[in-house]
Amino acid sequence: MRRSIFTDEHEQFRATARAFFERECVPYTEQWEREGKVSREAWRKAGEAGLLGWEAPEEYGGLGIRDYRFNAIVSDEMFGTGAVGIGLGVQNDILASYLVGLTTEEQKKRWLPGFTSGDIVTSIAMSEPAAGSDVAGIKTTARREGDRYVVNGQKTFISNGLLSDLVLVAAKTDPAAGRKGISLIAVETTRPGFSRGRKLDKIGQWSADTAELFFDNVEVPVENLVGEENRGFYHLMHNLPAERLGIATYAVATARRAFDLTAEYVSERKAFGQPIGKFQVNRHFLAEMKTKLDVAQVYLDQCIMAANAGELTPQEAAGLKWWSTEVQWEILDRCLQLHGGYGYMNEYEVARLWRDSRVQRLYGGTTEIMKDLIGRSMGF
Repeated sequence: MRRSIFTDEHEQFRATARAFFERECVPYTEQWEREGKVSREAWRKAGEAGLLGWEAPEEYGGLGIRDYRFNAIVSDEMFGTGAVGIGLGVQNDILASYLVGLTTEEQKKRWLPGFTSGDIVTSIAMSEPAAGSDVAGIKTTARREGDRYVVNGQKTFISNGLLSDLVLVAAKTDPAAGRKGISLIAVETTRPGFSRGRKLDKIGQWSADTAELFFDNVEVPVENLVGEENRGFYHLMHNLPAERLGIATYAVATARRAFDLTAEYVSERKAFGQPIGKFQVNRHFLAEMKTKLDVAQVYLDQCIMAANAGELTPQEAAGLKWWSTEVQWEILDRCLQLHGGYGYMNEYEVARLWRDSRVQRLYGGTTEIMKDLIGRSMGF
């Protein structure tokens, strides 16, 4: 189905993104999967290609454009070319909103040039061992002492955790106030008391580094407060729809890649004298997948344009997130099945896509949390 939301400018950007992934990522996929992280050089090359922080003002290396169609194109081309690992989505889909929308001019001067060039890799630290979807339940604290905060606590499941130079930490600045006492503190990873734990051993997304982070009396100047003190929970909730929109773009792009690979495979693989795609049951599976994928794509594009207009609600983003990731998993599982035993072999891309996709229904809010959010918004 033809997508009608893109202009010629977007298509030029798409060509740039595709060339970058084919040149700088695809040849290194197997190496990054083995090493469990991408190279810093890849981040710098992404910055040179203009694939980082286009939302930032021009004086800081961006384009001054907030247009989620560009985010979608990066996801389309990353998965469409078979590239993996590089966490551009964390930088563009999540951190950009905070570092552009909530920072002072002094903070922008400090952080955005490196953010857009790829010299500063960022991560956001919300999840803790005992607090995932329940952000209000975090235990990490940032105690104010004169002109600085002293940060103590532990974070886990942090994407870009091993490579990050700047971590946006959700911490309690007023522990007695619950969700009304959370603030966002930017912590440079060179500060004394900051340390990284082990690289977490995940089922999938091997080259996307995920780590534990520790804060032991980390002193941070008050100038590193992002947004308003004790308003961090509201800042997080305000930006979650954009994060969930980003996850949906990954889901649909991944499902599209798996479907295309599978359509090619069942056209070539023969059994009982004919391509296996010719069997009626498999034709029906392919028809179902194509239809659901097209519906998910239209749903996603509608939400992208709503986000550009500032009209995407938390409930709509939650619906998009759970629906697209569930469709993604259904399609990925069916695609693996159609590959037969070969689909279970790691040398086949569909196997990697399958294991990488499982987490989509978990991070950014589980399917169950998304449904509950929608149900409560309906008054139930």
